[in-house]
Amino acid sequence: MSTHSVDHLLQPGDRVPNIMLDAISREGKITLDDFRGRSPLLIGLFRGLHCPFCRRYVAAMAQLNPALREKGIESLAVVNTPVERARLYFRYHPIPDLLAASDPARTSHRAFGLPIVEFTQNETVWPNKVGMDEVMTMRVDLPELPEPMDPPTAGDLLNQKDGYEMMEADQQVRIAGHMQLVGHFLLDREGVVRWSFTEVEDEGRNVCRALNPEELMSAACEVAH
Repeated sequence: MSTHSVDHLLQPGDRVPNIMLDAISREGKITLDDFRGRSPLLIGLFRGLHCPFCRRYVAAMAQLNPALREKGIESLAVVNTPVERARLYFRYHPIPDLLAASDPARTSHRAFGLPIVEFTQNETVWPNKVGMDEVMTMRVDLPELPEPMDPPTAGDLLNQKDGYEMMEADQQVRIAGHMQLVGHFLLDREGVVRWSFTEVEDEGRNVCRALNPEELMSAACEVAH
């Protein structure tokens, strides 16, 4: 497994390094070099499946997959959850035809420059630190929620709705007092970033937000040609 990391968030025009991860949806390994020279790739880098927002955004990737494949673009969802735990989840919550990989060490997140943000009481230096006073002003707006809510309240409600059972493997990848930031990156055939949507951008206003499908498909049309 590559330990390559960068000190900045990868931007359009940056070439991504090769990464090797354990496949969830099949046996064996998945590498980014598997796609290089063959097809563009949408890669979603998520927190573990213990994150209710990430579970939904993985499912959303699967819904976009057919339209992307029509344009010759493959999709890969990466979760921090250990591989056996992730395989158990997908066995009971199958997501057909979506390639998924396990990365409990967060190798891919470091390689793409996605930081881990520290929660503080009231000090915000985005994206390294965020005060809980700031977090409680953020709003997540999902159809399943009765109203826009702060992320902790929304997360608790969605976990209750899902009945997600936390296991030891889930606890192992949680970082007390911290949160891994996540995002999507659209790569061309040569492994160069052409579009991205991450929680890092917009001073945290993207935290726990879904990407805009219209923006993604517009970028996909450009990458496909």
